[in-house]
Amino acid sequence: MGKRIIQRARGHGSIRYRSTKQAYAISAIYPEIGLEGKGIVEKLINVICYSAPVAKIKINNKVFFNIASTNIFEGQEIEIGKNAQIKDGNILPLSSIPPGTSVYNIETFPGSSGKLVRTSGLSAKITKKDDKRITIALPSKQEKTFDPKCRATIGTIAAGTRTEKPILKAGKMYFMKKARGARVWPRTSAVKVNAIDHPFGCGRGKRIKSKIAKRNAPPGANVGLLRPRRTGRKR
Repeated sequence: MGKRIIQRARGHGSIRYRSTKQAYAISAIYPEIGLEGKGIVEKLINVICYSAPVAKIKINNKVFFNIASTNIFEGQEIEIGKNAQIKDGNILPLSSIPPGTSVYNIETFPGSSGKLVRTSGLSAKITKKDDKRITIALPSKQEKTFDPKCRATIGTIAAGTRTEKPILKAGKMYFMKKARGARVWPRTSAVKVNAIDHPFGCGRGKRIKSKIAKRNAPPGANVGLLRPRRTGRKR
C-alpha cells in the first residue's frame, strides 16, 4: 500500500506541515484609525516570518510593529497621520502623499492594516491622484487604484540586498526553512520516488509520464499541469 503524496499530506495540515507559532508571534500591523501623533522607534527586531527587519514603535503609551524602511534607526521619531512629514518611516493616508513618492505596506481598504508591498527591497510609487481614487504603480508594473483614506509608509523596505548573499551550504537552507515550520524543503523530485508513492514515480530510464492528470482524477492523482480543453493543431 502506498503513502499519501506530499501535496495531500501538506493539504491535510498535520503537525509536521504546520508553521511554528514562534515564527508568527509578531505581526506588522498599523494602529487603529484615529491614532495620530509622534512615536519613537524603540527597537529593530528580526522576525522569522518577514524578509525585512520589523520596527517596534511606541506612541501615546501604545506599541505596534511596522516593517522597517531602509534609513530607519532606533530612537528615530515616527509621525503618524495626515499632517506628518514626507519622511522615511512615517505613516500617512494616501491623500496626503504627493505623486512620485515611494511607499510600501499599503492598505487595500481603510483600516486593513497593510496588505501590499511588504517584501524586502520593494516599494510602490504613486502615479495619479484624484479626489476619489489614488493610482499606485506596484512593483509588478501593474497599476491599482486605492481609497484616499488608505494608509501607507513612506520609503523603501529595508534588506533589499538580502538575496545577494549566497547560501553556500544545504544545512543553512535546511534551518532557514525549518524555522518557518512548513517543511517544504528539501523538495524531492516526483520522478525519483517509487511508483506506488506518486503518479510520476519510478521514471525508469527517465521515461517521464504525462504531467497532465485526468479530468476526473482523485486528489491522490490530481497532480501536474492543468488539463487543457483541447490538444493538437487547431484546424
